[in-house]
Amino acid sequence: MATVRAIRTQAGPSPTPEELVDRARAMIPVLKARAKQCIADVKVPDASIADMQEAGFWKILQPRRWGGYEMNPNVFFDVLKLVSEGCMSTGWVLGVVGCHPYEIALMHDQAQRDVWGEDDSVLVSSSYQPVGKVEHADGGFHLTGRWGFSSGSEHCQWVLLGALIPSKDAGGPPEMRTFLVPRADYTIEKTWDTFGLRGTGSHDIVVDRAFVPDYRTHKAADGFLCTNPGQEENDGPLFSLPWAQIFLRSVSTAALGGTRAAVKAAVAIAEDRVSTNTGKVSKTDPILMASIAKAYAQMEEMELVLRHSFDDMMEGAAAGRPLTLERRAMNRYHSSTVVRRCADLVGEMLPLLGGRAIYMSSPIVQPWLDISAARAHVANDPNNMAGDVVGSLMGQPPTFMFM
Repeated sequence: MATVRAIRTQAGPSPTPEELVDRARAMIPVLKARAKQCIADVKVPDASIADMQEAGFWKILQPRRWGGYEMNPNVFFDVLKLVSEGCMSTGWVLGVVGCHPYEIALMHDQAQRDVWGEDDSVLVSSSYQPVGKVEHADGGFHLTGRWGFSSGSEHCQWVLLGALIPSKDAGGPPEMRTFLVPRADYTIEKTWDTFGLRGTGSHDIVVDRAFVPDYRTHKAADGFLCTNPGQEENDGPLFSLPWAQIFLRSVSTAALGGTRAAVKAAVAIAEDRVSTNTGKVSKTDPILMASIAKAYAQMEEMELVLRHSFDDMMEGAAAGRPLTLERRAMNRYHSSTVVRRCADLVGEMLPLLGGRAIYMSSPIVQPWLDISAARAHVANDPNNMAGDVVGSLMGQPPTFMFM
């Protein structure tokens, strides 16, 4: 490990959070220019993946011992919002794929070596649906199944897949784990045909009885209890946070960038639009102005609450103060409401901008489609999260371990 550590630390100083944010902001026009290609190809352009690699975006949550920056997650989310403002499909892929270095860091050291030992820029996709069939085997498991919604999979060399391990004891409960599988052991079937987030290329992953060693699995219970084997080597405060708190924000934050793009589009349209039917001047329409102001203000409100949550988590982690179940449940609920709130805000603005705003060439349409599609993710449904918020107020244990 000493040799590996020496190689990684000779790569030069890490960029500052401000530098990463500036790089993301500078990338917005480029991503906007590539957005049509992204959608048409059903894939984030290779050039965009390379640009984000060069900018260091994939390394923000990666351990320092593997060439990463190991930063406060808010840095990652700030970058993610700006990338999503340029192209929400690209931002979504950054969010999902870019949070996986965090989970890899929680796994057994040998799993980390398998992924990053020769190339610490390797990317990993996922699908956490527990739909795989698992058979016990010597030293590990055989995994079979088909998983949907693996965003950015064509750019990745590994995949994280959810499955329930049957108990060896008759009548015993199954155990939820995530299985880390190399590209040689799965195929990608191009099934992604959606009205929004098309550029994410969230295709199906197919595995036919691949052997997965035990050390390349991550127990959901370890992620929940923060007793992950990887914390022995990656012992900084960052990696003591519950894994689910990171992942849930990674699939809601892109909507904030998409909403910012939609607000800017609405302002640009309103500045010089005069209805050819009624003669109404959009920039003096109080209903439209109220809708834009509402979106702008509520976006700021959501961002402030979410930023506070992670600053508080990191402060507690540095002090060795575990995150309470009540706080976990509330953080998860806040995150789950973001996409639906954003969809409502953009959906309210769009019909007030006139007939021209519904053309595919209108700059507000693509963010609207992408945010609307993002509502379908299970983590973006607040109805799935509300029970644990109220249950925590009643002193009840959580019903769902992914929190």
